[in-house]
Amino acid sequence: MKRYSKVLLSVILVLCTIAIPLYANSLDNTKVDWWIVREKDHQTPRANDKLKYDIKDYDAYYVGDTEKKVLYLTFDEGYENGMTGEILDVLKANNVPAIFFVVSPYITSNPDLVKRMVDEGHTVANHSKNHPSMPRLGDNPEAFNNEIKDVEAKYEELIGQPIPKLFRPPMGHYSQKSLAMTKDLGYQTIFWSFAYADFDVNKQPDPYTAKKLISENLHNGAILLLHAISKTNTQILDDVIKDAIAQGYTFESWPTT
Repeated sequence: MKRYSKVLLSVILVLCTIAIPLYANSLDNTKVDWWIVREKDHQTPRANDKLKYDIKDYDAYYVGDTEKKVLYLTFDEGYENGMTGEILDVLKANNVPAIFFVVSPYITSNPDLVKRMVDEGHTVANHSKNHPSMPRLGDNPEAFNNEIKDVEAKYEELIGQPIPKLFRPPMGHYSQKSLAMTKDLGYQTIFWSFAYADFDVNKQPDPYTAKKLISENLHNGAILLLHAISKTNTQILDDVIKDAIAQGYTFESWPTT
C-alpha cells in the first residue's frame, strides 16, 4: 500500500509540472496588436473589447489602481540614443521612479546605465532578447522562453540579483497563448494606457504638442509608455512630471510581488 501511494504521488507531481505548459499549448495563438482608445476628461482609456478572454487572467495589465491619482512611468529601451543619462537626471531631480524595459543587447552595451537605473531606485524589466513578435514563437517554447531567460541571465550577471518579473511584449504583439506562456515563467505582462508616436528619431513630435497630449490624457492608474530614444521626450520630461504633480498625481513603482 505504501509503495502504491508513493507511485501515485510521483505521478501527481509529474502531472503538476506539465499541466501548465499543456494548458498554454491548447490556447489560441492568433497575434493581436495592443491598442487603446483615448477618452476625454481624464477617464480610463478603453482597451480591446473584442477579445474572448480577460488579459488579467494571465497577469496582464494596462492600468494600475484607477481609484487613485497614481501614474506609472515606463520607458522602452531597444537601444541607447544618448538620452537616458539626461532622463535619469530629471527623474532623480524630481524623485520620480520609472520602469525601464530593456532588451539583452542594451544590458551588454550599457552596463553603467543599467547599474545607475537600479542604484537610483528604478525598476529594470524584461523586453526580450531580440525584440520579436512573441506570438510568432508561441509554437516553439524553447525559443519563446529563451527570449525572456536571456535577459534574466544578463541582468543577474550584471546586477547580482534576479530581474523583477515584469515583461513588456515587443511591439505590443500578444496572443492568448503568449500571455499564458509569459505567466508560466512567473511574469506579469505590462501593456500601457498611453503612448504616442515618439519612436522615430528622424520624425520627432513637436514638444509643445507632445506636452499637451500627455497632459490631457493623464488618468488614474495610467501606465505611460515613452521611448528613451526620443529627443522630444527628453526635452519635455521635467515639464511633464511637474504638470502631472500639479494636477494632483503621484508617481509610483509597479508592484513586482
